[in-house]
Amino acid sequence: MKLFLDTADIDQIREALSWGIVDGVTTNPTHVSKTGRPARELYEEICRTVPGPVSLETLSLDADEIVAEARQLAAIADNVVVKVPIMREGLKAVKRLSAEGIKTNVTVTFSPLQALVAAKCGATYISPFVGRLDAVGHIGMDLIRQIRTIYDNYGFETEILVAAIRHPLHVLEAALAGADVSTMFFDVMKQLFDHPLTDRGIEMFLEDWKKVPKE
Repeated sequence: MKLFLDTADIDQIREALSWGIVDGVTTNPTHVSKTGRPARELYEEICRTVPGPVSLETLSLDADEIVAEARQLAAIADNVVVKVPIMREGLKAVKRLSAEGIKTNVTVTFSPLQALVAAKCGATYISPFVGRLDAVGHIGMDLIRQIRTIYDNYGFETEILVAAIRHPLHVLEAALAGADVSTMFFDVMKQLFDHPLTDRGIEMFLEDWKKVPKE
C-alpha cells in the first residue's frame, strides 16, 4: 500500500520524505490556507519537492469550469493529480479529463455507489473519507471493503485512496482491506514507526551493552 502525506506544509513534506516511506502528497484548500502563501507558488514548490503524485484541488462546481481549472493545475507539473468533488458536474469533468490524459482524484466520497460511478467515469483515484464517517456513527472501513469488492468484481483500475485518516489503526485497517493508498497527517505518519515495546527493547539492549567488559 502506498503512503501519501496529507499537507501543504513544505517543511513537513521534506521531513517525511527523509523517512523513505512517502509515495505522494495530497493537499486541499484548508491546508493551503494555513501556509499563508500564494497557491501557485506553493504548488510549484511541492511538485518540485515530491517525486510522486501531488493532488491539487479544483474549486469550481460547473463541469466546464472544473475542466478549465484542472488544465491549469495539470500544467504546473507532470506529477499533478487534479482533485475533483464527487458530484454530477464533477464526474462529467472527470470523464473529459480522463480522455485528455489528466489524472484525477475524486474526493469527499462517502458511499460505494459514488465510488462505482467515479470509476466508470475514469477516475484515477477515489478518496473515501473514513474518519468523517466514523465521526457520524458509521464504520468508515466498511466503505473501503465494499469499494474493494466492487472494483475487484469488475476490474476497475481506479485506485482506492483512503482519506480522513485519524490514527494508525485506520492505516492498518486500510492495508488489511486492500486499499491502494492511505493519505494521512504528518503526526499520524510519525506514529507508524512507534511502539512502546520497541522503545523499551532498544533501551534494554543499550543498558545491557554497558555491562559488557571493555577491552
